[in-house]
Amino acid sequence: MKADREQNNLPLRAGAMLLLAVAVVFFGLAWHSAASGGDDPEKELAEAGAKLPAASLSTSVAATTSSSATTTKAPSLCVFNAGTVAGLAGDVATELEGKGFTVSEPANLTTDSITENTIFYDSGDRSAAQRVSKALGGSVSVEARPDVFTECPDGMPVIVVTR
Repeated sequence: MKADREQNNLPLRAGAMLLLAVAVVFFGLAWHSAASGGDDPEKELAEAGAKLPAASLSTSVAATTSSSATTTKAPSLCVFNAGTVAGLAGDVATELEGKGFTVSEPANLTTDSITENTIFYDSGDRSAAQRVSKALGGSVSVEARPDVFTECPDGMPVIVVTR
């Protein structure tokens, strides 16, 4: 009877041993991966780039260069007069156009919440907004566009209050 029980448990033992062997293999692979994994992603990127053919590398560099050139160009500017000086938005728009910026038709903005000259920028446009501020003498505040400011949705708002 004891022999019958041992014979009935033989497939169970074999399955348990197989599972144990698979677990050991997976543990070994995980350890090997962790031990030999690269800690320097930039080095790995450089090594991968070295393996690319020269034509492929020059194409990707040209594509990177052209895409970064388009991100540095300032978007169209919308100049708003939020102050009491008549014609201020028009004067500032003319000044910015003279410095090479693309400017839409100036307009008035009625608000009590903006009390200083301000440029609102969208994500990724901070450096462009800083260039506009510098073109205006650097005394213009540069801030992320609040969600509630919906004027000039396709451009960069320049709000002027004083000269």
